[in-house]
Formats: sequence, C-alpha cells, structure tokens
Amino acid sequence: MPTTPFALVRYVLYGVLMGGADVIPGVSGGTMALIVGIYERLVHALSEAVSFGLAVLRLDFEAAQEHWTAVPWGLIVPLLGGIAVAILVGAKVIPPLMEAYPQSMRGLFFGLVAASLLIPARRIERLTGLRVAIGVACAVGAFFLTGLPALAVSDPSLLRVFFSATVAICAMILPGVSGAFLLEALGIYTPTLEALNGLEWGYVLTFCAGAAVGLGAFATLLDLLLTHRHDATMAALVGLIAGALRALWPYVGPHRALRWPEAGEPVVSVAVLALAGFGAVLALLYWGSSASKERATASKS
Repeated sequence: MPTTPFALVRYVLYGVLMGGADVIPGVSGGTMALIVGIYERLVHALSEAVSFGLAVLRLDFEAAQEHWTAVPWGLIVPLLGGIAVAILVGAKVIPPLMEAYPQSMRGLFFGLVAASLLIPARRIERLTGLRVAIGVACAVGAFFLTGLPALAVSDPSLLRVFFSATVAICAMILPGVSGAFLLEALGIYTPTLEALNGLEWGYVLTFCAGAAVGLGAFATLLDLLLTHRHDATMAALVGLIAGALRALWPYVGPHRALRWPEAGEPVVSVAVLALAGFGAVLALLYWGSSASKERATASKS
C-alpha cells in the first residue's frame, strides 16, 4: 500500500520523538515507538532488513528480493530521517536543558515513561504466574542496571566505542532501557555528544558501525520473541519500563541514590510536568484507539 504524504510527515515526527528520547539518559527510543504505536512494525522491519543483508552476503538474490520487498520503506526511511535530525539537534539542545532544569525535566520524562507502562500491559492477552515472574525479574534487573554509577572516560578507544555502541543501540528498540543511559554507564556518553557536535568522523563512523551490528542482531531476536512469545515479551517490557523509572526519579543523591526532595528544590513544577507527560501519553493512546476504531469501521462498510 503506498504511503501518503500525511503518513510520511507523521513517521518523520515519530522519528523525531524516538531520536530525541535516545539523547536523554533514562528515556528509551523504544518506549516512544510503543507510545506512537509502531513498535512491532519497526522491530519486524529491522529484522527483514537484516535478513536482506544476510541473503546478499550468501549471494541468495531471490531471498534478498523477498526480504527487500517485505521491508516497509515508507515507514523506515522517514523514521530514520527524523531520528537523525533529532539526535543532531538534541545533542545540542537537550543536555543544556537537563543541566539547567534537572528535576523538572526528569519529572516530565518520568510521567511520559510511567504512562507508557499501559501500552505493553494492555497487549498481554492472558496473564499467568510465569509472565508475572518474567515481569518482576526484568523490573529488578532494570532497577539494578539504572542504579549503576556512571563511568568517566575522556578519550575512549575506537574499539571501546564500537562495542559500547553495539550494546547501547539495543535500547533504541527495547522500551525501558535508555541507550543514552547505557552510554553514560559505559563512560562514552559525553565523548559521543562531543564527537557529534564536533563532527569527528572517525569516532562517528565507528559508533555507527557498532550500532548497526548491535541493532541488526538484536532486532532479529526480538522479532522472533514477539512472533512466538508475544505475551511473555510484553510482560518483560512492562518490567523493564517499571524498573527503569528509577533513572528518571527527579531527586537523586551521590552514586544515584534515591531520596526525597530537599528544601529549596522544585516540587510543584516537577509534579505538574510529570502529570502533563502522563496526560500526553494517555491522550496519544486515546487518539490511537479512536483512529483504529474508525479504520475498522471504514473497512467493514
């Protein structure tokens, strides 16, 4: 089905949301993909793109043609364009905002991500003890991961950059785990932003190569899980998002210790922005549900 100009613009905006989220420590681009309703399609598209590349390497051009045709390029191309623009702009805009208004910005993102818990939770058709256990285990793991102290590496080697990108990029399609946060924990968050702003092509290309390897391998695995273990995967995503909320709690002490607000710290603005973020996601969910019902009604008539 051909992609309309309106859909292209919408996918670019979705990419901007995902790319902007990936710049923020604690927020996942995968969470944004869930919020706007393209998560499963994106994972499947990335898996098909990986299968295309593998078929070309095997010189199996018939299979390569099938996988190429199966990729929804009308979604992927504008989405990647929006992600690229958002990362380049966000690298200059978002970190200063986080530095100037750390509690208020974290409050906003806390509300956004907390509301996104509803998305995978609503897609679990049957809740079992095993799926609850999977969710709890993932929540504990994410809570522990987001409590790791950040490393500081002023001049990382290109080998470290490659493998760090391989790990961190998985968070782009894994809701609840922030790629920017993983880069921070691995010690290359600040050097990566500096390399982007300074257009250090050796660093940037090495990072992109590592990201391509990690994204390709992980997208294939995740697509298999969504196809054959959908409810268990959704339960795991609920747990990951819930546990990762620790990274967005507005008030933290040394070594990422959680605490209550102290005298002089903003509370009202944090609460208002958290409620605004939560309400924005609920509005998106309502809009998406209404649009789906309208399309279903139109197809029956």
